[in-house]
Amino acid sequence: MKTLKFIYIFIVALLGSALTSCIEDGITTSPSAQPQFSVDTLNLGDLFTLGPSPTAKFVVYNRNDKGISLSSVRFRDDAKGIFRLNVDGMSGTDFSNVEIRANDSIYIFVEATLPENGKHTAINYMSYIDVTTNGVTQSVPVRASGRDVTRLKAYRINHSQTFSAEKPYQIFDSLVVDPGVTLTIPAGAELFMHSKAEIIVYGTLNIAGTAAKPVNITGDRSGFVAADIPYEIMSGQWGGITFKPTSKGNNISHASIRNPEYGVVVDNVPWTAQRPSLSIDNSVVRNSKGFVLQAGNSYLKAVNCELADASAGLLYLYGGKTEVNHCTLANFYLFTAAGPAVILDHTGAAAANDPDKVNPPLIADFSNTIFYGNGTEVLHYRYKDKEGENMIADNDLKGVDVMFARCLLKSKGEDDQQFINCLWDTDPLFYTVREDYYFDYRLKPDSPALGAADPALTLEAARYYDLLGTPRPATPSLGAYETNPDAETSPE
Repeated sequence: MKTLKFIYIFIVALLGSALTSCIEDGITTSPSAQPQFSVDTLNLGDLFTLGPSPTAKFVVYNRNDKGISLSSVRFRDDAKGIFRLNVDGMSGTDFSNVEIRANDSIYIFVEATLPENGKHTAINYMSYIDVTTNGVTQSVPVRASGRDVTRLKAYRINHSQTFSAEKPYQIFDSLVVDPGVTLTIPAGAELFMHSKAEIIVYGTLNIAGTAAKPVNITGDRSGFVAADIPYEIMSGQWGGITFKPTSKGNNISHASIRNPEYGVVVDNVPWTAQRPSLSIDNSVVRNSKGFVLQAGNSYLKAVNCELADASAGLLYLYGGKTEVNHCTLANFYLFTAAGPAVILDHTGAAAANDPDKVNPPLIADFSNTIFYGNGTEVLHYRYKDKEGENMIADNDLKGVDVMFARCLLKSKGEDDQQFINCLWDTDPLFYTVREDYYFDYRLKPDSPALGAADPALTLEAARYYDLLGTPRPATPSLGAYETNPDAETSPE
């Protein structure tokens, strides 16, 4: 009997303990027991109207020792149904009695589709997610900015035309310029390229920006990948621009081309002495997974340009002719080891012995230009290995028709017949801070590149203004930029 009584007492105690535990883990109705949010404001970023936004999210924390019930989760003042909610895995517009266990959390996901606004500028939208718990309502503001956009999918330019600068273009799949026709992209125009979209030119491309209104070509994602990492620093967001062998007389002036997969490719495009295959001036091409700029058996003329940040390298040249004047070649690529600033291929005697010797060997002139960064400056492919499969890289440029005149280089070297009056082992003092994801290749006021160029070597497109339209003095600076004389700190 004593044993049975002991068992009875033990069971009652156990049940009591379990009941007490359930009560402690129950739902509190105290008005002081409130959730906490991972954001003060949820910003969906700059969006295109009539298209779905990327999904944004925030966390709702219950830091109490008991569970809480969100009696209501809903958007306030969203009669047009612009915004959409997903609360703890459930989609809808109005949620009731959403429980969060003690010291636990849930996610709230938000999307939006903004209506067309008929404006040439962005319109700001704002609503509030009201979360009511134990009679107390807290609100999370949700912001979005919407711009009307012209959407083009697998679009062919089959007659010469000029795009509009009134509202941006969003390019899906491809934008193709047919042979014999010209596409002109005017000052202030913006092209936002969807994933893998590319521009393919069989005819002629004329990008005609100005210092005040550059042409902008970049990926169509905005906002942040995660935390403090913006999409702006993510390479490979779209394909790139390719000029095909039927193309001719292409021009890119005052453009910003950013975040492609393979950059700008000039592929066996014919030229004349007065008309390059591609003339690019006062432009930025940066942040590519492949090369920033490639030219094969073509005439490339680049003046007053920033070519920056690429995994494979900045400038790949195979045969043909190249002029680079007052350019800044800087490689601090973020996601892999930085490739060379310049790769020289199909040159000199090596080209003469090459199986494809029908193509002209490379002739290249670099002047008043900066080469700096984490990668090699100049890489020269001289000949194939014994198996005839792989090219051997070498920095010996003897017998190669390549000239570097008054250039700044990171390497420790000395002048010779191909490197003339150069600044060796010199830091140009950019504002760039790679660790902070800040890439600004303008020159600080104490840069040794200031006033260090040879004005006799300056070509017409760089003679009076730098890339940003800042006047150049009689003795200009090396590279694409002068400095702001009033700037003593980073111009962030």
